[in-house]
Amino acid sequence: MTRHSPVPRIAPVFCAVDTIELAFAARCARAAQAAGFGLKLGKEFFTAYGPTEVRAILPQGTPLFLDLKFHDIPNTVAGAVRSAAAAMGPMMLTIHAAGGPAMIRAAVEAAQGARQKPLILCVTALTSLDASDLAAIGIAEDVSSYVKRLARLAQENGADGVICAASEIAMLREACGPDFRLVVPGIRPKGSAAGDQKRVMTPAEALALGADHLVIGRPITEAADPEASAQAIAGEIAGVA
Repeated sequence: MTRHSPVPRIAPVFCAVDTIELAFAARCARAAQAAGFGLKLGKEFFTAYGPTEVRAILPQGTPLFLDLKFHDIPNTVAGAVRSAAAAMGPMMLTIHAAGGPAMIRAAVEAAQGARQKPLILCVTALTSLDASDLAAIGIAEDVSSYVKRLARLAQENGADGVICAASEIAMLREACGPDFRLVVPGIRPKGSAAGDQKRVMTPAEALALGADHLVIGRPITEAADPEASAQAIAGEIAGVA
């Protein structure tokens, strides 16, 4: 399957906003825009409000990462991708690689038909999972092997990239090449708590390794001053991104 050329490198950081407080979500969106970041919205906000409020809080010109992790039969996922692209014009959308080849291809083909084509990114292993968690759900494979296998599956079926842990960047660059998008959550600025992320790294370290985009949430959204926190992170990665 022919893949589209990679989009220009923009918005190295996406601020993850997981809240149902509209005023606070809008404040975090403005803080992200002021720092030159994009905005990531996931299931909590989207389920509460839908496309209308996504559009309402998104500052004009701010890239949107819509992280809904679609996983269903191919036709249903294709319809969801078309609807999301038409309603919100996201730069990036997520699906689960575990949905299989046909589902991945259906999502990619639906994205190609959009007026503003979103990048289709596959989720391999959630960053909250480690080897013991995989074993608990019946996957007799270490995290690295599982991630590499699903990343190759995603690439072979036309996906633009994957969500990966910072510790997986070098491995996936070798396995999938330089043009495959690597979007890295579990990022914590120096001095931040890891929270429920088991595989973390600082923004500068992840970008230096070759990450395309970073996802940073709580260090901004749970800060006493989200604007100042976003600006500090921008300063931390200056010269690297």
